[in-house]
Amino acid sequence: MNTFINFLYAAILAGTPLLFGTLGEIITERVGNLNLGVEGMMWIGAFAGFYAAYTTESLLLSLLAAFFSAALSAAIYALLTVTLRANQNVTGLTLTTFGTGISLVLGYAMTYKACGAPKISEHFASKVDAVSIPVLSDIPYIGKILFSLNPLTYFAILLCILFAVFYNKTRTGLSVRAIGENPAAADVAGINVTLHKYLNIIIGGGICGIGGAFMSLISANGSWQPAGIVNGCGWIAVALVIFVSWNPAMAILGSFVFGAFKSLTYYIPASVIDIPKAFYQMLPFLLTILVLIITSVRSGKKSAQPAACGLNYFREER
Repeated sequence: MNTFINFLYAAILAGTPLLFGTLGEIITERVGNLNLGVEGMMWIGAFAGFYAAYTTESLLLSLLAAFFSAALSAAIYALLTVTLRANQNVTGLTLTTFGTGISLVLGYAMTYKACGAPKISEHFASKVDAVSIPVLSDIPYIGKILFSLNPLTYFAILLCILFAVFYNKTRTGLSVRAIGENPAAADVAGINVTLHKYLNIIIGGGICGIGGAFMSLISANGSWQPAGIVNGCGWIAVALVIFVSWNPAMAILGSFVFGAFKSLTYYIPASVIDIPKAFYQMLPFLLTILVLIITSVRSGKKSAQPAACGLNYFREER
């Protein structure tokens, strides 16, 4: 039983960066923009967050650096797709290439200057350790899973709940959803389509950046290891958006399910099933393919992509 509880705990930890990336992309797609640059924005956030933590030892500055650096890259994407009406798919793929490349180049420069793999201090590491809620964390079994998590995990879950309420219970949230379905009708109704698109794309990109920072600061044990930091999580997040039907609340469960598949390799001993480690590393991506196949044949209005997602809006053509 302890092994199973530890597995669930590891699944939640592994799923947290996916949760940030998935939520960020949901926010972007809700206003009708498909941003395939999640991987690149997570890389940018991973480097910026790590560098700020390495040089300042401030958790707040680290998270702000990750958020604003990724948000800046998302703002460039918004300028190209919203104002200049560039192809969203090509722009997103370019952002992934740019974000990955610039982060690796700057990361190697940081490694060279540090004469080895840079590592955050123990003082900073203590700031991102799991926190135990008094009394509740002592509850058998569920105490560790629910009340002894990393503070950023709680933050990610809180954000998902807030955005779920925002989209379903507020006037502005309904306006955002209207833009994603029919921007021309929303424009006629007096909603500022361009402003909402810019705000949501930028905020969504910044949240993706925090997911990247989580990976470099926590998942990578606070050491800059470019070979295995983001490692395709941005692409899994894009697929997760479809899997959870653009629902921020469902993203919590979906991210932790994918996190469980990422953690399997550490909890199935070779003495039980002798399977190469590479197979377990492949599982999240295999699941991603299956999700895309299943959702492509799934029908239903509630699970449908926002109707205007991926289509540029030109006001003069309404």
